[in-house]
Amino acid sequence: MKIAVVGAGAVGLYYGSLLQRAGHEVRFLLRRDYDAITRSGLTVTSPRGDFHLEEVRGFRNSCDMGAVDLVLIALKAFANQHLVEMVRPLLGSDTALLTVQNGLGNEELLADAFGGDRVLGGVAMIGVTRGEPGIVNHMALGSIRLGEFSGGRSLRSERLAAMFGDAGVTCEAVADLRKIRWEKLVWNIPFNGLCALTNQTPGTLLANPATRCLVAEIMDEVIAGGNAQGLSEPVSREYRDEMLTSTVQHTSDYRPSMMVDRLEGRPLELEAIYRIPLCYAAQQGVPMVRVGMLNALLDLGEPVHP
Repeated sequence: MKIAVVGAGAVGLYYGSLLQRAGHEVRFLLRRDYDAITRSGLTVTSPRGDFHLEEVRGFRNSCDMGAVDLVLIALKAFANQHLVEMVRPLLGSDTALLTVQNGLGNEELLADAFGGDRVLGGVAMIGVTRGEPGIVNHMALGSIRLGEFSGGRSLRSERLAAMFGDAGVTCEAVADLRKIRWEKLVWNIPFNGLCALTNQTPGTLLANPATRCLVAEIMDEVIAGGNAQGLSEPVSREYRDEMLTSTVQHTSDYRPSMMVDRLEGRPLELEAIYRIPLCYAAQQGVPMVRVGMLNALLDLGEPVHP
């Protein structure tokens, strides 16, 4: 399969490298790492085994990449104003678009521009960061759940899940994309926000009784907001407890993406992770007071644009 990776940060580079190693023709739209990767290849460190790709097809502009069978989108959602123009040159008659971006609203943007029949969404549960240019450090997890924007399981989603599985990624095709999006927010909203604000890791937050209670309360708000959206089945309180346990076991010392973005002076994905979920919940009469507080405090530290 011919695959274009748009948003070749840590997540995009990691999954793209596994797909290339599995024999697919992968083309990466690169920014910061272009010189290092096109000169020396791509190195992945992982508890599952390190590897190096000697030759990587990297491009500075999507206009030079050509049409592909699948566009894998891992772009930071704060850069979505450029997403449509990046994707357009990659489309053939049957090109599928799979976004594994954080938050809500990403599939809708693609569907409005290119038609909902092309669009799938995926939720990646992974701990991965970029090191020096050309190096990706995978620390934990790595699974993907994906589904059709239009809903229901499809042969296409099953085939894509099998493709990732053959590349070494635990992947499941699901019927209700909206549900898995809200389930990811159960983790993303409290830990991204609180870690960015306090400069503490998830494990530190959960080791303190007061902040552990706050994390659980925020998770409960997100669950209530998600369950008001007419999901195929509700997100359970047991899922919240599973997330708390899994965090302690697997990502206790992980620095969430928003924490890293704040430390490195980049914008935060507030629209996709906070504002749109807050809007959807409010439309159904569900207040998310703590989530709103997080959004306000995070926004206070963002650059002011005239």
